[in-house]
Amino acid sequence: MAHIKLIALFSLIAISAGIYGFNFWRATEQVHNYRTETIAKGNIVKTVSANGTLNPVVLVNVGTQISGVINKLNVDFNDRVRKDQVLAEIDPSLIDAQLEQSRANLANAQASLKLAQANATRSKELYVQDYVARSDLDQAVQALAAAKAQVASAIGQLKRDKANKGYTIIRSPVFGIVVSRNVDIGQTVAASFQTPTLFTIAQDLQRMQIDTSVAEADVGGIRVNQTVNFTVDAYPDRAFQGKVFRIRLDSKVLQNVVTYNVVISVDNPEEILLPGMTAFVNIIIDERNDTLKLPLAAFKFRPAGEAGKPGKNVYRLENNKAVAVPVQTGIADGKYAELTGGELKEGDSVILEDRSERKADDDKGQGQGGFRVRAF
Repeated sequence: MAHIKLIALFSLIAISAGIYGFNFWRATEQVHNYRTETIAKGNIVKTVSANGTLNPVVLVNVGTQISGVINKLNVDFNDRVRKDQVLAEIDPSLIDAQLEQSRANLANAQASLKLAQANATRSKELYVQDYVARSDLDQAVQALAAAKAQVASAIGQLKRDKANKGYTIIRSPVFGIVVSRNVDIGQTVAASFQTPTLFTIAQDLQRMQIDTSVAEADVGGIRVNQTVNFTVDAYPDRAFQGKVFRIRLDSKVLQNVVTYNVVISVDNPEEILLPGMTAFVNIIIDERNDTLKLPLAAFKFRPAGEAGKPGKNVYRLENNKAVAVPVQTGIADGKYAELTGGELKEGDSVILEDRSERKADDDKGQGQGGFRVRAF
């Protein structure tokens, strides 16, 4: 009976040793499972991304120079208008009354002028005959000059009132589309130091522009006439194109970042791009066609225990071994870099990741909570 227990004890010890040896071998054996990508040719496009707002190229605010009550409205939102077309009319009652008063003032001034002219002529004749003193002649001449000034003032007032009468009719200064109407019939508009805006007219919605904010770190590569690709939320599956039109010099600081307004011109023949839409812009800074593409993820890989060699290196897979290869690169698009020099060639496999290291870490984590043998 004792020898049976002894055999069972030795069997248990052997099993424990076998399990320990297997776990030790699995932890020390280096069997790599590399994730690689083959070097191939393709296109690389370097871009600068930004958000912007679509706006009409010419946006005209139509206001009023006089105060009054809106009597008529002849246009509404989205109406197309011609130059000099009547948009609205202001009640002219007060202006008409002022105009009549100005005409009366002018007639009174003209009558006073006739009297002054007659007095001046008579005084000159009497002065020549020594019937009046020189001072009386001077007073008659001064009264004539004052009467002429009163006539000129009355004529000016009459012209101003006629002009105000014309301002009661609001006309469109351009051909375009009414984007905004800010008044209703019966509303009183007050023209004081700032002219109130009654209508906003987009001169031509077939030509639009995107106003974007580009950080100072990116603006150095942007040039006029560069191609721009953009999308809008209204048409997520459709790509639009434009051109860089202007880089405005007035910088602004947004969240401690210096930005510049880059204006992008856009053709909108279908008029489906509307003012105020948000555009997601990619400005093409540079591009290479049919060039060798090196995945940027290859620069992140380093074999276990190796800190990396001086210079810019990636690792090529040769006979299941990672071999360091120096490379020179050009432009990049966020996923690939242009391969401009080095020992890599088309068809080579570069290592992006060692999956076996990740699996070993996972197994190690599982082993900590795995099966353990304890003696009874």
